[in-house]
Amino acid sequence: MTSKSFIKSSLEAAEILKVEPPENHQDIENKYPFLVSDYYLSLIDTSARDIENDPIWQQCMPSSLELEDTESEIDPLAEEMQTVVPRLIHRYPDRAVLLVTGKCATRCRFCFRKRTWSDGNELADISKAELAKACAYLRANPKISEVLISGGDPLMLSYDKLAFILDELSSIKSISILRLGSRVPVTLPSLVTNKMIKLLSSYSGLWLMTHFNHPRELTFESIKLCGDIIKAGIPILNQTVLLKGVNDDALVLEELFRGLIVIKVKPHYLFHIDPVRGVRHFATGIEKGLEILSYFRSTLSSLAVPTFAIDLPEGGGKVALQPEYCCEGKYPSVVDGGLLPY
Repeated sequence: MTSKSFIKSSLEAAEILKVEPPENHQDIENKYPFLVSDYYLSLIDTSARDIENDPIWQQCMPSSLELEDTESEIDPLAEEMQTVVPRLIHRYPDRAVLLVTGKCATRCRFCFRKRTWSDGNELADISKAELAKACAYLRANPKISEVLISGGDPLMLSYDKLAFILDELSSIKSISILRLGSRVPVTLPSLVTNKMIKLLSSYSGLWLMTHFNHPRELTFESIKLCGDIIKAGIPILNQTVLLKGVNDDALVLEELFRGLIVIKVKPHYLFHIDPVRGVRHFATGIEKGLEILSYFRSTLSSLAVPTFAIDLPEGGGKVALQPEYCCEGKYPSVVDGGLLPY
């Protein structure tokens, strides 16, 4: 494997793997730039007969299907409309989302914020002035008690930048919970140092929200990092996105969720893919998620079963879905009513 931490071209990635690059890779990358960590790239099984069906390949390598989706909206969840000051999204009365950077260790091809890095327009790190405005808004709205620190990936920030952000948020008396959303434990676990873990553990009420989608992502390195974080007193919840051809199989997700609870990471959400332009090919349809959830009823304990949810369009927020177990073959009226993102 290359000694570089990040590979910025799928052609280079294919050369490292000694395989053919994706078709039309340059056209795709001109619209949706490519980035993968050498660690995450190494998880691709190059011995597979059809490497394009490898679950890791599909999550990080470009596909011509991304360009075929020209009708979906770039911001169907209305995050920009609900941005009250630069970087701060206020959707729910008691919670807000702070976008602190556009950097990620790997550009996931299913990203629901693809708009923030399409055409090379990567969101910069939050400035001190932007953070000050966000904190002023939070102080003026004391009903907000919880902030999700997101991006991009907050763990891509330098130690000093992240510490400053956490200090500023923690100084607001009404903020009691901080959630830090990061896929770094999956895509580049070596990036998180003991010093960073100690920093995170110094803030009471801080939770880590990570993002494992497939059991192959549960490697020795990622498991060790999660263990170190939990030992430091930081609880971890996991959010999984249901992805066609990647994990839309009950047995695959059962293996993932069992693996997560063994390492004390709680499966929190299983999301239906958001209707974002450039990710339509990952959509499974809601019925597939309900079918999988129904299977879990007799195979997994409540510790391992996440909430299956969709994000409503136009900023309507999350809605949890459940199969109607008492009526075989029937699903909630959300399906019968046609509320399908695709």
